[in-house]
Amino acid sequence: MSAAVSRRVTVVTAVHGPSARFLPDAYTSLCAQRLPTGWEWEWIVQEDGTTDEVRPHVPDDARVTFRQGRPGGPGVARTIALAHAEGAYVKVLDADDRLTPGALARDLAVLEADPTVGWTTSRVLDLLPDGSTVGFPDDPDDGPIARGAVLDHWKRNDFRAPVHPASLCVRRELLVALGGWMALPASEDTGLLLALNAVSRGWFSAEAGLLYRKWEGQVTGQAAHVDPAERAARTAVAEARAHALAGFDWTFPSTTATPPGPPAP
Repeated sequence: MSAAVSRRVTVVTAVHGPSARFLPDAYTSLCAQRLPTGWEWEWIVQEDGTTDEVRPHVPDDARVTFRQGRPGGPGVARTIALAHAEGAYVKVLDADDRLTPGALARDLAVLEADPTVGWTTSRVLDLLPDGSTVGFPDDPDDGPIARGAVLDHWKRNDFRAPVHPASLCVRRELLVALGGWMALPASEDTGLLLALNAVSRGWFSAEAGLLYRKWEGQVTGQAAHVDPAERAARTAVAEARAHALAGFDWTFPSTTATPPGPPAP
């Protein structure tokens, strides 16, 4: 990895037709980020489909790449986008959400300072249709998240994670090692969060880093999202994956890696 690429954050956005109109707001929030000297961002916008609805809303910016693919859900779109991600870190930004000022810099500060932290999350505020925001009352304290803590909380609180997966920033090598997002019709980002926490420590920033838009076309607001049978299946496979990963003798960063040998003659 070149020095330039190693100092890059790849922002990945999955988008479909109904949410495409919010892309300019997401882009504005991305342009407002102030990164440390020498750092840059790239934005990969991956359409979950091959329609003509999204492209008109994609900003004309050399840092922005737009791609399309056959539909498979947001998890598939984000994972296929990894083929083109060049940054050392991958930041999630859903098409209908917005970053708050300083969000990327705070993620970088944690990940650059502590190589034992595999991922970061932040406080999330719901962005309501009238422009007001609402926070969550039970956010954890600012600081590290121990391995296994997310799964424990998730099981004790009706499958609600203590931190929001839409605010994830992840070391690219760790994200790729886990196979990206889960192949689920929903909760694919929660499944990834559980997997990440099964093998690595995380970090929570108590300063709001994401505005999570609430609107009438939101996928998580549809009836299918809370179908009992599907929800039970999603949670079962996500939990099973996290338990399986936790049971393996592998953590990030690896503690069993073989030291490099002497150079070849």
